[in-house]
Amino acid sequence: MPLLTTLHRADGINIHGKIIERTAVRAVIQRGQSLLMIFSAHVGDYKVPGGGVDAGETHEQALHREVSEECGAELSHIGEEIGSVVEYNHAKNDGFETFKMTSHYYRCEVTDGFGAQNLDGYERDLGFMPAWIEIDDAIRINKLALSTVNAPGWLRREIFVLEYLRNDGGTSLITHRQ
Repeated sequence: MPLLTTLHRADGINIHGKIIERTAVRAVIQRGQSLLMIFSAHVGDYKVPGGGVDAGETHEQALHREVSEECGAELSHIGEEIGSVVEYNHAKNDGFETFKMTSHYYRCEVTDGFGAQNLDGYERDLGFMPAWIEIDDAIRINKLALSTVNAPGWLRREIFVLEYLRNDGGTSLITHRQ
């Protein structure tokens, strides 16, 4: 699937140095004009549900697990991959210069109803909760959150993907208000 963009989260990143890599999957879930997203009460931003692929896990298995953990929802269908975003940052792991994360975005559907979330500690600390929101509202709110002191590193990625979904000439599931 296509590489949608490459982002550098900081200046001076050596993309040719010793790199530690992480693969992530993200579920683009739409109902009507709304997307199912994860709202962070800590900053007030929205992100597409998903996260890292564990060792031995397929993308499909990771999508099911992440949507269940973050949203308390069950995937009923995993569709085509929309594309991927590569992000570079300075590595926090000893012995590595660069952290590279590749996020793969998939069209997905969920069953009706939500169960209990099973959040990681940092996700609880950030106040993660599932929410349906219109794409234009999520973009506007995320752009406001980007200017805050506590803006999470994923915001530029999420804004880019939301704008891509909204503006890709109608080939996505998303339509927007004019």
